[in-house]
Amino acid sequence: MAEPQDVLFEITPEVLLKAYACGIFPMAEAADDPEIYWIEPERRGILPLDAFHVPRRLRRTVRQDRFVIRVDTAFDAVIEGCAAPGENRRRTWINDRIHRLYSDLNRLGHCHSIEAWQDGALVGGLYGVRLGSAFFGESMFSRSRDASKVALVHLVARLRAGGFTLLDSQFLTDHLARFGAIEINRRAYQAELEAALPLDADFRALNVDANGAEALSVLDL
Repeated sequence: MAEPQDVLFEITPEVLLKAYACGIFPMAEAADDPEIYWIEPERRGILPLDAFHVPRRLRRTVRQDRFVIRVDTAFDAVIEGCAAPGENRRRTWINDRIHRLYSDLNRLGHCHSIEAWQDGALVGGLYGVRLGSAFFGESMFSRSRDASKVALVHLVARLRAGGFTLLDSQFLTDHLARFGAIEINRRAYQAELEAALPLDADFRALNVDANGAEALSVLDL
């Protein structure tokens, strides 16, 4: 991974989008660290949209609609959920500056949340940046078993329906590998990114109220 560089100038949403278009993204060392650093990994995690794998048990959960999936109705709450310490995450890279920047991108229509609701409460979700036909997944959280996984299935269905060509997961994790995520080198990633940026994609092609069966149908499952 490339050494992060401390940002010495004010980052605007426009600067942030240009950074994504160049293949770099910001992170903080910790939630209480006010600085932001640019990251450009030597090896990049991506989730090939045409090879997305949904385990059989998760398919049943998605089809049963245990969660109500919504889009962009509680964006700030999703970021707060992603920033909160969890069982397997004592520290977070999301500080206040990052929260504000991505909230601004959401208002501009370049950042979206997929939310899992249960009994009127937000129990999981994810958010990411949209640019051309690329979607850059940022973070996810879950307060109920499978909530973030179901949100991911709905995200991939939405991207497939809308003609997206690249789902960037930044890093490869064991969790994402179960869904078919792979790791590619920087040159290969840049080629995929450059091909995706000029293409138009529609994040709203799939109905915002799509249920589990509809999402699985888009995935041919």
